[in-house]
Order: sequence, then C-alpha cells, then structure tokens
Amino acid sequence: MISSNEPGARAESPRGERGPKNEHGMQQLCLDDRRADGRAPRLSIVSTLYRSRSFLDEFVPECVQAAQAAGYGDSFEIVLVNDGSPDDSVAVALALQRSIPQLIVVDLSRNFGHHHAILAGLRHAQGERVFVIDCDLEVRPAVLPDFVLKLDQTRADLVFGYQEARKGGWFERVSGGLFWQFINKLSDIRLPENMLTERLMTRRFVDGLLQLGDHNLFLGGMMSWTGFLQIGIPIQKTQREGRATYTLMRRLQLMVTAVSSFSSKPLTWLFNAGMAVTALSFAYMAYLLARKVLFGDALLGFTSVMAFMALSLGISTMALGLIGIYLGKVYNQVQNRPPYIVKDIFFAPELPGRHGLKESA
Repeated sequence: MISSNEPGARAESPRGERGPKNEHGMQQLCLDDRRADGRAPRLSIVSTLYRSRSFLDEFVPECVQAAQAAGYGDSFEIVLVNDGSPDDSVAVALALQRSIPQLIVVDLSRNFGHHHAILAGLRHAQGERVFVIDCDLEVRPAVLPDFVLKLDQTRADLVFGYQEARKGGWFERVSGGLFWQFINKLSDIRLPENMLTERLMTRRFVDGLLQLGDHNLFLGGMMSWTGFLQIGIPIQKTQREGRATYTLMRRLQLMVTAVSSFSSKPLTWLFNAGMAVTALSFAYMAYLLARKVLFGDALLGFTSVMAFMALSLGISTMALGLIGIYLGKVYNQVQNRPPYIVKDIFFAPELPGRHGLKESA
C-alpha cells in the first residue's frame, strides 16, 4: 500500500466518505470535495485510458501547456480514468505524476466502456470548468484555448467540437456519417453530426448532467438532453496511430443504446408496420373469399400466401427482438447497479485538498 508520504498516494472510496479498512488494516480515505471551501481548481481536464501507453508521454505535458496557455496557471487538474487498460498505462501515468502533481489517476475495477469511464472522470473532477478530451492525440490538447475563448465569448455552458469533414478512408467516413444520420432519424433528440469527444463544460452543466440516473449511457444524448446553451466549434482531427478501439460493432452497439435510450420511435414504427401488414392480410383474405364464391377457385395465390406468411414471421421476429432490447434496457435500469466501480485513486500528496490514508482508530 502506498502511503500518503509518497508520490502516487491513493484513496479507494467515493470522495468525501470514509471507506472500509484495507488488507493492511488502514482506513481507506478518499478525495474530498474541495469546492465546499473554495479550494477547487479552475479547470479539470478529463480523459480515459485504454491501450494509451504510447500516447501519455506527449498527451499529459501537452495538457499542462494547454491549461497554462488558456490562462489557468497552476489552477488545474488532469483526471485520467483507467478503463481496465490491458497495458501499463497506469504505471506510465504514475511516473508522470512525480513531475506533474496536478495529475490524478482514477483506476476502475475493470473495463466498463468509454462513456462509463468519462462519467467517472466527470464525477471526480472538481474544476469550475471541465474539459473532456481523448488521449489518443487525434485532437491535440492545444485546442483548449479555442474552447475557452468560445465559451467566454458566447457565455455558453457547453462548447463541443465537431468535424467539418470526416477523416479516414471511405468506409470510416460513410459508416460514421450513417451513424449520426440514423441516430437523428430514430431518436427524439437532435445531435450535431460528426460530434467529437472534446467538450468544455461549466460546473453547473456538469452538475446538471450528473443528476441524470441513466444506466444505459450515451453521453452525447445525455448532454444534449441536459439543455443549457450549447455551441459547436470546428476541430481538425488527425488519424490515430495504431488500431482504433471503436470498431464497426461498437458503433452499432452505441447506436442501439442511443436510440433505445432516447426514443420510442422504433416501437411506434413497428406498431404501424404491424397494422399495415394486418390490413393487407385482411384485404387479401377478402379477395380470396370473393374469388372462391364467384369463380370457385380452390387454390389461388399460393406463392403470395407464402410470401405474406414469411413477411409476417419476419416482422414478428423483429418485433420480439426490438421489444427485448427495450426490456433489457429497463432491466439494466431497475437493477440500479453503479455504472462503474473505482478500485483506486492515485494522487500526489502535495495536491491541495487531497488526503491520503490514515491509520484506523
């Protein structure tokens, strides 16, 4: 166990609460809430770690430079959330913490997903403003001053980045474009197309967002639903080095989560389709009866009947699957499990307002 006198001291329970004793018989304390007594930093930079080892040596110093260039001096913190990364991202971050005491590492108990990790970072961020950015350097931290300027000029509560033209090959561009189009057509909320992870938020916006009790997380939709004045800013995004972590399957899963969490339109459309098929079936049945009575046809339209049966079976199967998706979302919500579990929180002992481990009474 790392003591509070060493770099990388850690706390292991939600901030502001005293946790159970650890395996060494020491009381686990956590990060306290510095906003209560005015010690909060002016800015929090939040990012997630997953196979991020190769980016951190550039990303973290660039965050420091960006915060200072934006006029925050030393009044900032960098919150990195380890989302069960299989590499040594945490070790690299802790090594950087020795020279950058503003760095805080929140280590989750396993991989919960990108949006869950961002939510964990937002809950642990104490800044008056919170800047969310991916650490893969597709967007450099140097864009932060542009976000700050836009926020100050417009008095908005959220400034989000978006791509004017999508990067990558034709498949990535087409699939990404279709992703946003489908979400906007199928959901009840309107999201800016090609929206990026990078966002700068005021404290009241973050507090409002954290009031939402969603367990099926789609942060883009949740942020849009939260309201306040939201302004976009065009950002140039470069190609990531190495393999992207957002595969086509993950995009599809995210789209299903987004639509099922923010809209009942698919259920309405399914009902309308069922009504249409039922009406056609009754009409065709009346036609067959009329032919039977008038012309004595014993068997008519066998191919059409089979086609209608196949169509009805397909719609019924799709309906059961769609209802199953919504029931699954309800099941996840009523279970009321936490969206993530924090294993450790590592911070430099000289960081104001942070307390390490104390001996149990």
